[in-house]
Amino acid sequence: MPPFDTRVPAVLVRLDRNPFHHGTLGAARSLGRAGVPVHAVVEAVGSPAARSRYVRSVRPRPASAAPTELAALLLRIAGEITDTPSDPVLAVPLDDISALALARRRADLAGRILLPEQSEEQLLKVADKASLAATCAALGLPHPRTELPTGADEAAAMAWALGLPVVAKWSRPWLLPAGSGLRSTTILRSLAEVRELYGRTPQAGSRLLLQELLPAGPGLDWFFHGYADSAGRCAAGATGRKERSWPDGAGLTAVGRWAPNPEVDGLARALLDALGYRGVCDLDFRLDRATGAYHLLDFNPRPGAQFRLFADAAGLDVVRALHLDLTGRPVPAHSPAYGRRFVVENYAALSLLTSPRRRYAPEPGAARPPGERAWFAADDPAPALAMGRAWLAHLLRRVLAAARRRFAAGRPRHPATLPGPATRGSSTQLTQR
Repeated sequence: MPPFDTRVPAVLVRLDRNPFHHGTLGAARSLGRAGVPVHAVVEAVGSPAARSRYVRSVRPRPASAAPTELAALLLRIAGEITDTPSDPVLAVPLDDISALALARRRADLAGRILLPEQSEEQLLKVADKASLAATCAALGLPHPRTELPTGADEAAAMAWALGLPVVAKWSRPWLLPAGSGLRSTTILRSLAEVRELYGRTPQAGSRLLLQELLPAGPGLDWFFHGYADSAGRCAAGATGRKERSWPDGAGLTAVGRWAPNPEVDGLARALLDALGYRGVCDLDFRLDRATGAYHLLDFNPRPGAQFRLFADAAGLDVVRALHLDLTGRPVPAHSPAYGRRFVVENYAALSLLTSPRRRYAPEPGAARPPGERAWFAADDPAPALAMGRAWLAHLLRRVLAAARRRFAAGRPRHPATLPGPATRGSSTQLTQR
């Protein structure tokens, strides 16, 4: 691997409020171990990732997610961490809203903040879930059947036509308000749930999508992480398989394995070429057993939280590729380390509790290169300890909230508040069409 230009510091940028985002820690360790000075903009200075020995300074996220405010903050930080006003600084967005905000202000940041050649419009084609469905349709790329309802009745009818249960997604999940209880993706199992969720559209800030649920199962969920350099070449790119996820069958990767999948690799690279994409990306695929086709489920225009799975023997990963490319260094090709595993300790534990039996076995004769844990590292133990304390407090709050809801549900209600019988011909009683 070529030497890094350690004169160019990196600022990790994440505007969401999730303190358990292990991708932030992975980026800090990846660049920090290469000798690159790392600074961070995260939800709080006490964030577990901010405890890393490789993070030199931390700034809390701006009160507003406005692109102009974020751009101004980055320019202030650049002035504080460099010697002269002409020294460049690399920005590494770690969530969709940060990537979109920086792409919008890229022209204002040019010459000071290093970013891939991306526009907000280009990123919205894949980050917006409705636009992604249209993009896949235009390119002939398999994608789950998707409907965009315009009312509660239409949502119920569309869900019935797709077949319950259905996947519900907010087209722009980065707009979901904190504390609303709304999730970016939810599996809905009844028409009542569909109607109820659609009713929260004004609160969500973007449109609700309903998608056909492709059956989950062992070996069906795959992902591709890559970096398309300034010339459009994707030297650093690899495929992995989800072994465990949280929530089970429809959530983030709790345990992943680096495994070859030429079909997924080919689909991902062809899509990047068709879009003229530049920068880091994280794509999720699921195999439809009925058709034998891999369907693109999501396209994240930034590093996926599990990107460190694809650190090869030389230490190359997509975040290091980003730094090398934007500082004028060549990006070497990945050296596959098939069989390498990545474990997210807190989510893997939850997955194991709910689904304890082993669901995936390594390929016969597969190599067993050293794996990696998301939080614990012998050379950087503080983030794991901080995460453990925060995680226990988080679980305790969840348990207490569930107990309060159960207690409230068990209390007798006044007869006037009890729901009446369903009327015959209710709109929830639809026929299959």
